[in-house]
Amino acid sequence: MSSPDTVKRYLPWVVATALFMEQLDSTIVNTAIPSMAISLKVTPLSLKAVVTSYILSLAVAIPVSGWMADRYGTRRVFMTAIAIFTVASVLCGLSVNSPMLVAARLLQGFGAAMMMPVGRLTIVRTFPKAELLTAMNFVIIPALIGPLLGPTVGGLIVHWMSWREIFFINVPVGVAAIWLAHRHMPDYRGDGPRPLDVMGLILFGTGVALLSWLLEVFGEHKLDVTSAAVLFFIAASLLAAYAWHAGREEHPLLRLSLFRIRTFRISVLGGFFTRLGVGGLPFLLPLLYQVGLGLPAWQSGLLMMPAAAAAMGMKFISVRVLKRFGYRQVLVVNTVLIGVTIAMFSFVQLGTPLYAIVAISLCQGFFNSLQFSSMNSIAYADVDQRDTGMASTMASSMQQLSMSFGLACGSLITGWYLGDLPQTDRVVLTSALHHAFLTLAGLTIISSLTFWTLKREDGASISQSAPAPATPVAASGQSTVQ
Repeated sequence: MSSPDTVKRYLPWVVATALFMEQLDSTIVNTAIPSMAISLKVTPLSLKAVVTSYILSLAVAIPVSGWMADRYGTRRVFMTAIAIFTVASVLCGLSVNSPMLVAARLLQGFGAAMMMPVGRLTIVRTFPKAELLTAMNFVIIPALIGPLLGPTVGGLIVHWMSWREIFFINVPVGVAAIWLAHRHMPDYRGDGPRPLDVMGLILFGTGVALLSWLLEVFGEHKLDVTSAAVLFFIAASLLAAYAWHAGREEHPLLRLSLFRIRTFRISVLGGFFTRLGVGGLPFLLPLLYQVGLGLPAWQSGLLMMPAAAAAMGMKFISVRVLKRFGYRQVLVVNTVLIGVTIAMFSFVQLGTPLYAIVAISLCQGFFNSLQFSSMNSIAYADVDQRDTGMASTMASSMQQLSMSFGLACGSLITGWYLGDLPQTDRVVLTSALHHAFLTLAGLTIISSLTFWTLKREDGASISQSAPAPATPVAASGQSTVQ
């Protein structure tokens, strides 16, 4: 096995490569939704299943990733996950109809469900808390190249070829990621084998899947209110049954007792409500640009780039910002600023200067990046080292679940404002999107209340002792910029 210095030098690059592939895929898919709709002869909003199925698969399968990593080792699980993701990408590109594409996306989500939580778990176990914030930021910076390139590359591919080719570019990246993981990924295992909580997986997975499906079909008015209420009651009952089961199981799928740790609880639950507001933007903005403003896919992709560029820039200064102001002040103020930025998209229409759209996108990426860095790192501030695996699994599960619900929520709100009016009408869809942005902005601003319960000193063990941004590679005496 590599020396500790060598592991610290290369591990962030290994995890960043996998995250790059995942982020590139998700941003390209969002840009290609309108073209997919035309090719598959469906409405754009109905294709949210292509996105939600992937995120839903993540949320359901992530809880198993921690158990698999403990039992089979982080290296083997990580490499297998990348292989599944790559093969599923090829199947997505070969899909001939919407159901086949959704099925392939479910498999792709299963691969990602093992890939990123295991990568995050390896980072948490490798770096001490004093270096954790910087290590996570280092992983995110290269990975943000995916969102930076994704919309433009996806737009160009859709413009000159077809949407099918957007999935095939994952193949060379996947091969490179497997090679890097084989050479430089440490192989951590649990202290002792623990049994898989099969009953917990059934209760939690079924409840989450039913709730997400209900949000999707309800937004398309396929269910009457009575049927929807019954299904919602069943889904809530399944999740409540899991909570009861987890409290009595010696080795639960998700150990809910970790929510007794105040900073972990606020980070996970506060992040869940915040992502409900921002989760729909990657799906709704391409619709605004391509259908509402009539822009081609490649120009729509270019308008998504400023947010990714700003997010990458924020990663270089987020450590200093958190050290200067603290987690409580940053999360409260920044959540409100995110809500204001979302509301500003309601002013984008035909005739809006491009520089104004770019400015809004820059603000969005800047504030979102600071928010996610803060929420993701403070979750581990007071978690014992022996519980980091379970904490990482739970945080990843709730994060993906909130993204699935957020996307469904954004689509549901837009569909509510559309009513029975045609989605292909530019004026009608633009008006509905504007109202949806204002609603999502209000939800995001309200979610800032969850962070008021933080104390001024919360997270100091991470932010106040965080070293300079070059730490992940500086441990080996080299600079991060190479």
